[in-house]
This record gives sequence, C-alpha cells and structure tokens, in this order.
Amino acid sequence: MDNQFFKNIEKKTGVNMKDVFELANSLQNANFNDEKTIRGVIKRVSQIANKPVSKELEDKIVQSIIKDGKKIDFGTISNMINKNNK
Repeated sequence: MDNQFFKNIEKKTGVNMKDVFELANSLQNANFNDEKTIRGVIKRVSQIANKPVSKELEDKIVQSIIKDGKKIDFGTISNMINKNNK
C-alpha cells in the first residue's frame, strides 16, 4: 500500500502503523484460548491506542473471548476499550 496513506493515518490517529503491523503479525499464531496471551494482547492494544484499560474491563474482555468465544482482533478490542472509556 501507499506509504503516504499510512502516514496520513498516523497523523490523524496518533497511532504508529509499525506498531499495528507488529501486533498483527504477533496475532497470527497466538493461542487465544490462553488467558495470559489474551491479557498480553489487550495490554499491547491499550498501549498502541494510548487508552488505559482497567482491571475490570480487562477481565470482561478476557471472559468475552475465552468463555463466550468472541473472535479477537485489533478492532474488537479497540472498540471495547473505546466504548468503556467514554
């Protein structure tokens, strides 16, 4: 894709696209049945998005993924974080 496209996204969101791509690569072979892995992903998304996640919200996200079988991706976690920080 166009490098300028990513620069524009970074400028508008303040999110480093390199960090997003590194996260995406790390998710490819991750075990999402493992609570520790999920918590690590949540923390990384929180850092990238510059949105703090409370222990309570982290627990809800983990439960949603493990017990309820929700699909995990950057967008899902980011939406959950943003929804609870409003």
